[in-house]
Amino acid sequence: MKTPLARARRPVAFLGEVLLSAAAAAGGQRRYRPQDLVRVLADTSARAVPIVCVVNFLVGAILAFVGAVQLAKFGAGIFVADLVGIALAREMAAIITAVVISGRTGAAFAAELATMQTNEEVDALAVLGLPAMDFLVLPRVAALLAMMPLLFVFACLAGLLGGMVVSAAMLDISPAAYLARTADALNWTHLGLGAAKSLVFGALIGMVGCYWGLYAQRNAAGVGRATTGAVVTSIVGIIVIDAVFALCANTLGI
Repeated sequence: MKTPLARARRPVAFLGEVLLSAAAAAGGQRRYRPQDLVRVLADTSARAVPIVCVVNFLVGAILAFVGAVQLAKFGAGIFVADLVGIALAREMAAIITAVVISGRTGAAFAAELATMQTNEEVDALAVLGLPAMDFLVLPRVAALLAMMPLLFVFACLAGLLGGMVVSAAMLDISPAAYLARTADALNWTHLGLGAAKSLVFGALIGMVGCYWGLYAQRNAAGVGRATTGAVVTSIVGIIVIDAVFALCANTLGI
C-alpha cells in the first residue's frame, strides 16, 4: 500500500523517466520498434483529421454567428473575419483540438496500456528487458508531439471555412473579402502562439494517457477508471496550461 507522499511523487518520477527516455532516444539509443511509432502516428494524424475538422468547422461557424449578430448592429460585419481568425489562431483551434484528441487518443492510450497492465503484458516486457517507458510510452508521446501542430493547422483552416460560410450567409460577405480581411488580421505571432500551445497540449495528452494506463489497477474497473482519469486530467490540464499561456502572452505583450 503506497503512502500519499509516494503517490504524490509518482507523477514527478514518471515525467523524469519520460525525459530521460527521450534524451536517450535522441542520442541514438532507441528501444521502440519503428512500426509501433508508425501505427500511432497514423492513428493520431490521418484518422483524427475528420473529427477535428468537423468540430472546428462548427466552432468557427458559432464564433462567426455570435460576432455577426453583434457587429451587424454597428455596421461592422466585416470584422467578423478578425474575430474568427484571431480567436481560432490564438485560442480555440488549439484548445478544441486538444480536447477532441484527449477524448479520442488520450483515452485510447490509457485503455490500451491499462488492459496490457491487467493482462500482465507490461510485466512480460520488463522480463524481456524492454522497459515500458521506452517501448510503450515514448512512441505515443512522440507521435502526439509531431502531429498536434499539424492538426492545429487543419483545425484553423476548418474553422476559417466555417466562419466564411456563416459570414456569406448572414452578412453577404464574399469569400474573397473575408479571406483578405483574415489575412490582414492574422500574423505569425497569433499562429505561433497557437502552434506552441498545441505542441504542449500534445505532450500533456500523451503523458497523461500513458501515466493513467501504466498505473491502472489490474482489473476491469481499473481500465474504466484509468480511461476516465486520463480524459478528465487532460482537459483540466489543457485549461490550466492555456491560462498560463494567456498570462505569459499578456505580460510579454504578445
